[in-house]
Amino acid sequence: MKDFLQDPDFISAAYIVAFSLFIIGLRRLTHPATARQGNKIAAAGMAVAVFATLCDPIIDDWPLIILGVVIGTAVGVPAARNVKMTAMPQMVALFNGVGGGAVALVAWAEFRHAGGDIPLEEMIPILFSAIIGSVSFWGSNIAFGKLQEILPGRPIMLPGQTFINAALLLVAIGCAVAIAAGEESEGLFIAILISAAILGNMVVLPIGGADMPVVISLLNAFTGLSAAAAGMALDNTALIVGGMLVGASGSILTNLMAKAMNRSIGNIVMGGFGGTVAAPAGAADEEGRTVTSTSADDVAIQLSYASQVVVVPGYGMAVAQAQHAVRELSQELEKRGVEVKFAIHPVAGRMPGHMNVLLAEADVPYEQLKEMDEINSEFSRTDVSLVIGANDVTNPAARTQADSPIYGMPILNVDESGAVIVLKRSMASGFAGIDNPLFYDPKTSMLFGDAKESITQVLGAVQEL
Repeated sequence: MKDFLQDPDFISAAYIVAFSLFIIGLRRLTHPATARQGNKIAAAGMAVAVFATLCDPIIDDWPLIILGVVIGTAVGVPAARNVKMTAMPQMVALFNGVGGGAVALVAWAEFRHAGGDIPLEEMIPILFSAIIGSVSFWGSNIAFGKLQEILPGRPIMLPGQTFINAALLLVAIGCAVAIAAGEESEGLFIAILISAAILGNMVVLPIGGADMPVVISLLNAFTGLSAAAAGMALDNTALIVGGMLVGASGSILTNLMAKAMNRSIGNIVMGGFGGTVAAPAGAADEEGRTVTSTSADDVAIQLSYASQVVVVPGYGMAVAQAQHAVRELSQELEKRGVEVKFAIHPVAGRMPGHMNVLLAEADVPYEQLKEMDEINSEFSRTDVSLVIGANDVTNPAARTQADSPIYGMPILNVDESGAVIVLKRSMASGFAGIDNPLFYDPKTSMLFGDAKESITQVLGAVQEL
């Protein structure tokens, strides 16, 4: 039996099964109704890949492997089970960073194990995975810090930031070229890891909080590519295919999200977006504009007698965990003949697909979730748009103010609705740190308070009508 399990053909067949499950799982993740099943299928594929790898005769340090599995399980399972949905973006960033860090350490270990005497066709992917893996690990840590509000969400830039980043990249590449040319100094390899680590920090620090969904996706792609490179160096088929799947899907998603913001990936990486300070909060701002407050009873009347209502979820809904209350409200309105739709902006929330995940958790029918391109034509015939903490993706300054940091970014055209109701805790700006003229529009009413409590009060008022 042992000989069979260690047979190269058996291991290769197991790897084929593993990455087939990866592909099937990834495909199932494209629809909320099958996403959980897809996640389980991909997890099964990973289990097969790990089993096949452990069958390789080269694996012999079993105590250390078992220790690693025990520690990883002890940390990962409780963390994944207990994390709140509002903290899911932070966890995604952190887990992604751990993957990049693991790849960088594997590259270093391979270099040390061979004493630097590695064929060029293996050395190049090792050096590549060391640089990209280190950048991904440290950059993901900064993204985690910003999302967790350990670090300021605003851009943090140093004088000459671009030149500093270029110098760090040149140091990393220069050391890599020297090693590839035959220099076997471990000091140069450590210099690669350190310069790439500093570069990872320096690249993400200047990026504003509003760009975090794109950054998470980009760093995810980096981790995948570095893993694929490590797989080439280790001659591990599952690692190559798995890494390329992550790298390719992450790259495609990053590009789609950048297009949704009408900005290039280079512009996002250059940072600075979200650095503008919002106008002071209050009933009237410095320009004399005023906001109109409303009550749950008034909102209930507006919603109950509307023909079409569009709900625009944002991070405020996630923070309040209001998705289930929103679902109950939509069901109550539908009983009264109101057509309810949900408008999903590609970068709403703090990670790709954040709003889709929350609403799917609350069993909102997938057919009611409308992407930006599909729903924007609907707002002109919408009686009421209910905006729940979605500041930046509804900001009309993106269309009208050429000096705005978000000018040119496609937004949800809620200002075209007959009436707009915005649920917010206060007049504080969104994650981009800029003011939203929508709040001062005469047809906009503000319902201040915790989103879940506000929606619950509105629901109660609707039921009493």
